[in-house]
Amino acid sequence: MTETTHNTVTDERADLLETLAKHRQFLRFTTQDLTDEQAGQRTTASELCLGGLIKHVTSTERNWANFIEKGTSVMPDFASMTEEDFARRADDFRMLPGDTLEAVLAEYAEVARRTDELVAALPDFNASHPLPKAPWFEPGARWSARRVLLHIIAETAQHAGHADIIRESLDGQKSMG
Repeated sequence: MTETTHNTVTDERADLLETLAKHRQFLRFTTQDLTDEQAGQRTTASELCLGGLIKHVTSTERNWANFIEKGTSVMPDFASMTEEDFARRADDFRMLPGDTLEAVLAEYAEVARRTDELVAALPDFNASHPLPKAPWFEPGARWSARRVLLHIIAETAQHAGHADIIRESLDGQKSMG
């Protein structure tokens, strides 16, 4: 039994992609009608801002989609990262000078489109790669494309919740309720 037939997404993939789309929409909704300045504003004790969260989720999804296609070699080498490397990665969580919310959202939409196409076209959803060395991964662990997609969904949902709190702190707007 094949997982895709004539580019038709199977029930499992369709369900997972639909779930991811829902959480992406919740995340995007938190930025509705905001200015670039508001998207970069910190509203809680956290360093997080709405535009920075979208940048981070975009970068994370892009990295994991690349992992599905090419394996560990395209992932950051977390075990060898310096403080300077981690500081540069922290820019994923901020709106930097010149960043616009429109551009951040457009890049997120492009990464989402690419991920969706990749998942739909995968010949084997069980294909796996070893995880990169990092303190938060079990040594020698492997993740299948399915497991990576579940991780992307979890990451997106978690940050959509963060974004909802930030937006509510900004102006009282809620994504639900």
